Amino acid sequence: MIYINKNISINEKNIIYKTIRSSGPGGQHVNKVSTGIHLKYNISQSFYPEWFIEKLKKTSGSLLSNSGVITIKANSYKSQTRNKEDAIKRLIKLFKLSSLKKKHRIKTQPPLSFHKKRIKSKKIKSSKKQLRKTPSLDD
Repeated sequence: MIYINKNISINEKNIIYKTIRSSGPGGQHVNKVSTGIHLKYNISQSFYPEWFIEKLKKTSGSLLSNSGVITIKANSYKSQTRNKEDAIKRLIKLFKLSSLKKKHRIKTQPPLSFHKKRIKSKKIKSSKKQLRKTPSLDD
């Protein structure tokens, strides 16, 4: 089990690895050995909260199929084990990104002291401008 947070975890038994011919670095070795990895993880086999599945659909984009299978292709490294680790890290990163909930903002009112201070400064500015005016004949 790979734990993302207290509610969400990835069951490693449900992860399916398939080796593929890599197109990454390796020279002639690439043509002989299957070092690339296709990681497949079916989210419908495990229980996840509804909000998490919806967020996962938004964040995963084309990685998630309509049948609920996440497919990650890793072929950045020459070694099959490093590609496998890379695929797992990317799956964990995807799950962590999807598990973050946006914090609900609570609206607050400005304090009364702030309101009084603002009014006082407005009156001071107003009085400065009044003093700049040319005096009328009545004064």
